[in-house]
Amino acid sequence: MRFFVSVSYNGERYSGWQRQLNATTVQEILEDAMSKALGHPTALTGAGRTDAGVSASGYFAHFDHPEEIKEPAHLLYKINAILPSDIVANFIAGVAPEAHARFDATSRSYRYKVHTCRDPFAWHSFYCRFNLDLGAMNRAAALLTGQRDFSSFEKTGADNKTSICNVTHAQWTAIDATHLQFDITADRFLRNMVRAIVGTLLDVGRGKLPPEDIPALLEKGDRSAAGQSVPGEPLMLREVTYPYPLLPL
Repeated sequence: MRFFVSVSYNGERYSGWQRQLNATTVQEILEDAMSKALGHPTALTGAGRTDAGVSASGYFAHFDHPEEIKEPAHLLYKINAILPSDIVANFIAGVAPEAHARFDATSRSYRYKVHTCRDPFAWHSFYCRFNLDLGAMNRAAALLTGQRDFSSFEKTGADNKTSICNVTHAQWTAIDATHLQFDITADRFLRNMVRAIVGTLLDVGRGKLPPEDIPALLEKGDRSAAGQSVPGEPLMLREVTYPYPLLPL
């Protein structure tokens, strides 16, 4: 039988979601905990990669188990008792045998936080010491929406089959005078894409790049044409959506 598990994690200590040979990842830690709790080796297939340092509040992965889970609350208790405090299994949902956490996802939503005044309490936020033009940044962000080739925002050397993504939402919001956040939703994201977009939009906010240059930048398909990538720690994967309901057992 196939199940989805909802997961939240603070990615600061991890080299991303995907298991690696010489680094500690969220997938490795969660697979080990679930294998112990379920009593058999348990492989997880996640909704996608997240970069080193990136966190998630609404991540999903699927796994197979030979029988029904009769006491899901007790199983969650066991899993979370094994997991470190920076990873939490939120709930488990039963799904169809062919359901797939990665390929069935219809959208993914990320949030990136920025502060422009030094703040010792601004955890998971990037300090940008420049004054930013929020209106210009949102005019530039609007030009990113739609189905486009995002090669200019893709990590060099990536091996994906296509760089076409459909961005349905991209907007900056002021939390207060010195704190703001960027929200973006798309059907899929390329490696490093959100961090490269944020870095480029901050260049717009600083006046280094006119908002109307975004279409030409996209057309170049050249990573060197876009701005520098911002650090991964302030980035949060907030939501992954599916064409079917995921109801907790």
